[in-house]
Amino acid sequence: MDKMIGFIGGGNMAGAMIGGILKSGLAAKEQMIATAKTENTLRSLRERFGITAIADNKEAARQADILFLAVKPYLFGEIISQIKDCVRSETLIISVAAGQTIEKIETAFEKKIRLVRAMPNTPALAGEAMSALCTNENCTEADLADAMAIFNSFGKCEVVPETMMDTVIGVSGSSPAYVYLFIEAMADAAVADGMPRAQAYKFAAQSVLGAAKMVLETKTHPGALKDAVCSPGGTTIEAVAILEQQGLRSAVISAQRACVQKSRDLT
Repeated sequence: MDKMIGFIGGGNMAGAMIGGILKSGLAAKEQMIATAKTENTLRSLRERFGITAIADNKEAARQADILFLAVKPYLFGEIISQIKDCVRSETLIISVAAGQTIEKIETAFEKKIRLVRAMPNTPALAGEAMSALCTNENCTEADLADAMAIFNSFGKCEVVPETMMDTVIGVSGSSPAYVYLFIEAMADAAVADGMPRAQAYKFAAQSVLGAAKMVLETKTHPGALKDAVCSPGGTTIEAVAILEQQGLRSAVISAQRACVQKSRDLT
């Protein structure tokens, strides 16, 4: 990609995306610029990725052909007021903040902009993000193609209607945290049964990775895959029975729907 990619904000999500883009080879470090509030974060961005990292949001906005808004939602008004006069008409803006609707962002810029609203997740750094994109009416087919190329460079992406964005946050944006909790719990159980912790994490994490790949690659219903592991009177069905007794599925559904409601409350 022969374009300058800028990030306003250099936190965890921005770092995951920057790392993913560079690992994929879609853009070189010389094509990337990011901003952050603290010198520690700026130093970290330079040392980890070798990119230009500065404190000047306006300068990053001037240079970027594709500009990511990767700051906390409560900072959007302040940041946009700083950069709105520096963004060129041909610049593609990509927002990755929860609760910031297309209408709200357009209103803040007070001018016609080309905008993609996106929700990636932190597995971008491992090249395995799941991202959702939606666009405003000013966004061209070429703009969407550029955005999809970026998000596909560190995982997979889908175009969805904006009405689905809160649901996306629940099922993919925040869900790595649920999975990490599950992996940690499995590892704790293995440690309780005598396995060294480092080995327990490897067994648990690789099993989750393999199970996820089975769903994606075989396109078989997860219930059918579960049934295939559960031999009559065997060890797996014994574990599944306890998980059902303890309400695993209802807990996940309730937690995820609470996450979605929180996202809706931010708008």
